[in-house]
Amino acid sequence: MTYCVGIRLDAGLVFLSDSRTNAGLDAISTFRKMIIYEKPGDRFMVMLSAGNLSISQSVREILQVEKVDRGPHEAPLTIWNATSMFDATRVLGAAVRRVYEQDGPSLAHAGVDFNASMIFGGQINGEAMRMFLVYSAGNFIEATRETCFFQVGESKYGKPILDRVLTPTTQLDEAAKCALVSMDSTLKSNLSVGLPLDLVVYKAGELKSDRVVCIDENNPYFGMIHSTWGERLREVFEGIDDPQWGSGDATHPLMAPCNRYEPMRKIGNSSERVV
Repeated sequence: MTYCVGIRLDAGLVFLSDSRTNAGLDAISTFRKMIIYEKPGDRFMVMLSAGNLSISQSVREILQVEKVDRGPHEAPLTIWNATSMFDATRVLGAAVRRVYEQDGPSLAHAGVDFNASMIFGGQINGEAMRMFLVYSAGNFIEATRETCFFQVGESKYGKPILDRVLTPTTQLDEAAKCALVSMDSTLKSNLSVGLPLDLVVYKAGELKSDRVVCIDENNPYFGMIHSTWGERLREVFEGIDDPQWGSGDATHPLMAPCNRYEPMRKIGNSSERVV
């Protein structure tokens, strides 16, 4: 499995991915799931991939040469000449479909699902930043102000912190911290996600980025995140009152009336409601 997250903010973009791939309990490998397509001053794009590794690697290779016809009087569309992130994502979708045409029948014959999903985002000169989630069929959706982040892979463990913290106005460094906490929560709960991590932070309008880092077990900041987040969670947990069963002087009684239904209790051979 894997875990990748892409965040689109007013201030820029944040991308984070792990690098663990496993095909069994004792077959664990490391493969990068992030690739950066950069032409400084013209375009900056990042792709994160999850799912079947052979499919995602094929898509990555084909994407760099894939062309989409635009008619007899225009040059074919590629990620390098697209004038919008929407068109660049169309090329990615075409690359996914091309891999499906090549490998889909053979995979189906072997009983393997065609399983791949990508987060693709960035900025092309003359256009605002955009970010898309691309599915196995090559179709895609775009991040909005209401949904400013996408996850692929093992997303459930890291989602709560993203839901509670991120808004379109969140600053880049704070969003990077949030993404790393999200990743740490996933690492803690799922052995199929693992170090090293790849992190990119992109500032709106720069069309390049020097905030690209690979994070391993010796990274001092991520080590601080890991220890501090666990300690603070325990502090918050311990600061919450234990259940208060009495209804007398309790500020937040647990045993309070419920309007939805009443507990059921088996008494002898009959069932009676207990009020």
